[in-house]
Amino acid sequence: MDRLIKLSLQRKERNRWNLKEVNKSDRPRLSVYRTNTHISAQIIDDLKGITICAFSTQSKDFKGAKTSTVEAAEAVGAEIAKLALAKNVKDVVFDRGAYYYHGRVKALADGARKAGLNF
Repeated sequence: MDRLIKLSLQRKERNRWNLKEVNKSDRPRLSVYRTNTHISAQIIDDLKGITICAFSTQSKDFKGAKTSTVEAAEAVGAEIAKLALAKNVKDVVFDRGAYYYHGRVKALADGARKAGLNF
């Protein structure tokens, strides 16, 4: 088990480091964090070191019965896109962390694309 945890942490660090090195442009980063019960997303400006906007299934504005479903992730993606567009952010870099691009992570990305974000 220790070996798997170590590999997961190494993969996570490698992905985040590569994104920060590549992302020296003016495009902010859409970072995804998921647990077994919730999913959250935030848009981060790496040049300034600030969070532009954030939304999760734990937010007060989230409307949904279940928080650990693909539909909930898609709703979070759509809402984070609305918040970003309200702050004049259209182009982002997608940061999935150490998570594979399928299931809830993919649904969040698809929801954000449908709502108007480009990545």
